[in-house]
Amino acid sequence: ETCIGDRVFVQGRSGTKTVVLAKSGIGKVCSALGTLEMIRNFVPDAVINTGVAGGIDRCLGVMDIVVGERTVYHDVWCGGENAYGQIQGMPVYYEADPHLYRTALSVPAPVNLTGGLICTGDRFITDRTELETIKNKFPEGLAVDMESCSMAQVCYLEKVPFLSFRVISDTPGVEKHELQYRHFWTAAPQESFEVFREFLKAL
Repeated sequence: ETCIGDRVFVQGRSGTKTVVLAKSGIGKVCSALGTLEMIRNFVPDAVINTGVAGGIDRCLGVMDIVVGERTVYHDVWCGGENAYGQIQGMPVYYEADPHLYRTALSVPAPVNLTGGLICTGDRFITDRTELETIKNKFPEGLAVDMESCSMAQVCYLEKVPFLSFRVISDTPGVEKHELQYRHFWTAAPQESFEVFREFLKAL
C-alpha cells in the first residue's frame, strides 16, 4: 500500500501480472490527477478504468457493461474552429488500445458486453432533456460518465494504453430513475469484479 497525497494505491498480483489499484475519484479533475499519479509513480503497461455509467441507448439495460471503444467530452465547446466535444489542439475522440478492446469483448461474462462510445462530462444526468441533448450531439453514444474521457486524455498525452469498462447503473429518462440507480448497487460490485477478473486472465 502506497499513499500519495490523499490517494491510496494498493499493489498486488493477479496470476503472473502485477496490478496496482486506486480510486480515481469523481469527476474529470480528480480522475485525471489520479491517472497521472498512477502513471508517474508506477509506470504501468496500461491503465484500465472500471466504474459505472448511465445508459443513453435503448440497446442497453441496467447491469450491462459498455467497453469504451472510444471516449468524448459531452460538455466541451471551444468555438467554431473545433468540433463539439473537442479541446483545442486535442483529438475529438480518444481511442481505446485496440488489443485491450478486442480482449475485453472476448471474455466470458454473465451480462451483456457492448463496445462503443462513452461520453464524459461533469454532470450526473437525471432527466430526459439532458439525455436527448447528449444523444443528439453524439448519436452513437452508449453511456455517460464523469471520468472516462479525462483519463483517456491523460493516457493519450502520456502514451499509455487505456481502456474503460462501465457498468450501466441507470437509464436516464425512465420513471423513478434515482431509485433505479440506488438499487443497482446491490449487485454491481460483484458483477464488475467478475468481468474484470476474466479480462485480466485473458491479457
